[in-house]
Amino acid sequence: METSETLKEEIKEEKKEAKEEKGHEKKVKKNKEVEELTQKLAEMTDRCARAQAEVINFKRRKEEETSLRLKYCNEDLLLKFVGVVDNFERAIKMDDQDLTDEVSKFLEGFKMMYTNMLEILRANEVVEIDVYDKPFDPKTSEAILVEHYEDREPHVVVEVLQKGYMYKDKILRPAMVKIND
Repeated sequence: METSETLKEEIKEEKKEAKEEKGHEKKVKKNKEVEELTQKLAEMTDRCARAQAEVINFKRRKEEETSLRLKYCNEDLLLKFVGVVDNFERAIKMDDQDLTDEVSKFLEGFKMMYTNMLEILRANEVVEIDVYDKPFDPKTSEAILVEHYEDREPHVVVEVLQKGYMYKDKILRPAMVKIND
């Protein structure tokens, strides 16, 4: 009987070991699954964070683009308006000539309109670029003519042929100038 009891105990022992082994295998399997799921979760969290960052960057770029468009939305209109101001300046220069009283009064009306136009430009942050008698700057001016004057410094603007204008912090129209060589 001892052998049968020993045999029974051995069988019990083997079954116990088999159970422990299965339990250990299950634990290992679960640990692997947990690791895989943890890794997938980390990847998905990273993807989500990247997607959120992309959306935030896209939104920021769109807002910047929209604000720039709004900031300079009147640029084309103001550039055309500056051309009209140029024409008014040419008409007003006629006042220096001997004109009839009637034409002189007509030019007075032009001067009032011209003053109003300048106020509109100032209200829209358009300012004239002051380049006369200053060193030539290709960022703000275009040199149309070059002449030599002995009494002037070289590369200095000696005449403004067409005024230049700044719109906010941007060149609306460069000045066309004559410079000393």
